[in-house]
Amino acid sequence: MSAERSAAIPLDLARLRRSCAECSLQQLCLPAGIDGADLGRLDTLTQRRRNLARGESLFRPGDPLDAVFVASEGAFKTVVINEGGEEHVLGFHLPGELFGLDAIGSGHHRCEAVALGDARVCVLPFAQLAGVAAQLPSLQHHLLRVMGQSADRDRDHVEVLSRRQASERVALFLHGLSARYKRIDRPALDFQLPMSRDEIARYLGLALETVSRGFSRLHDDGVIEVRGRRVQILDPQVLHAMANGCEAEEPRGQRKPARA
Repeated sequence: MSAERSAAIPLDLARLRRSCAECSLQQLCLPAGIDGADLGRLDTLTQRRRNLARGESLFRPGDPLDAVFVASEGAFKTVVINEGGEEHVLGFHLPGELFGLDAIGSGHHRCEAVALGDARVCVLPFAQLAGVAAQLPSLQHHLLRVMGQSADRDRDHVEVLSRRQASERVALFLHGLSARYKRIDRPALDFQLPMSRDEIARYLGLALETVSRGFSRLHDDGVIEVRGRRVQILDPQVLHAMANGCEAEEPRGQRKPARA
């Protein structure tokens, strides 16, 4: 094993940068100036890639923690099914976000990860990733930061469910999604929702009709424009205020009269 690690690893840096352009590790490891051997060792972990069709599962409850994942294309939802067969959405995972971390505590996954559309993931064997991270402090620090971001999203979900007003839940969801798109260097004010209204409703703990009304109200009030799954945030300040349960000062001539 040690001989393999010390062996020279041929690198195609241009290919590596292309293949890792969407990866949540890219922001740290590629610009960080680590030497070629260390970069090559990290690249060997991302050689396993898997294509999934819409609705296909990546892992299920009870599966052992063999790997964690980064979607290079497409997005995923993590869900649990209750005894009555009803699906509850625990989270959504965008391109470039590391997921599968739910199994770190017990060693087994507690939920199911399902592709929201045709998707491609980088499979990072957990034992090997942990071994490389132990020898690369910068990578270890980044992994801890990514885990912290995952914990933040869990807390955000709890905050969403604690909101009494359905309109606040919808606004908070869109505001958070916009921030996540910005973090992965995607357009944050004009994006395509990878999930359906029904899946959003199952995530927010609301009825489908309530979520649809929430989108319609934001649209009618000039805060967003919605066409199918395409969302344009027209007034980020107002959306931020609504997400935080307060009213923002309306830009003159830009907002429609408030509903009675």
